[in-house]
Amino acid sequence: MSTMTEPLLSDAPDGVVTEAADALQLVFRRRYRQSIEKVWAALTVPERLADWFADAQVDLRVGGAIRLNWNKGMHQAEMQITVCDPPRALAWVWTIGERDTLVRFDLAVDGGGCTLTLTHSGLSRDGARDGGVRAGWHAHLEALPAAIEGRATPWETKVAREQALAQRYPEMPA
Repeated sequence: MSTMTEPLLSDAPDGVVTEAADALQLVFRRRYRQSIEKVWAALTVPERLADWFADAQVDLRVGGAIRLNWNKGMHQAEMQITVCDPPRALAWVWTIGERDTLVRFDLAVDGGGCTLTLTHSGLSRDGARDGGVRAGWHAHLEALPAAIEGRATPWETKVAREQALAQRYPEMPA
């Protein structure tokens, strides 16, 4: 890790990858000192999503769409919400390549704060080989604490984090 990116990364644990049938599942667990409501807002309010993840349009209901736009339109995606249980659970279907994957955020009150479990399941073994999804989620989650407080993380910082994290997420065997 370079000295330029080292201060940009917390000591948060890496995501854990497990295998299920022909797919991979990625799980991240984080604890925040802020309330479950503040963390929920960072996951669902377009301005907060833009602070840590992507510019967003959100129709917050089961069957609604989340439209995401990264890096000024360089990357775009539209997801369908499958679970919306404020402020405890949010899930959406994200098509990556030809494969439908499921992204799920589960929140729980933890003392005066909140725990978050992010599970991305249905990942292709081939699609996860470069570690991009794994390092990408980790890099974005590094920006979530600032977003919870209403502060944006620049795109360049997220990219630097992902590059620094790539070595922690080696290629998966086929």
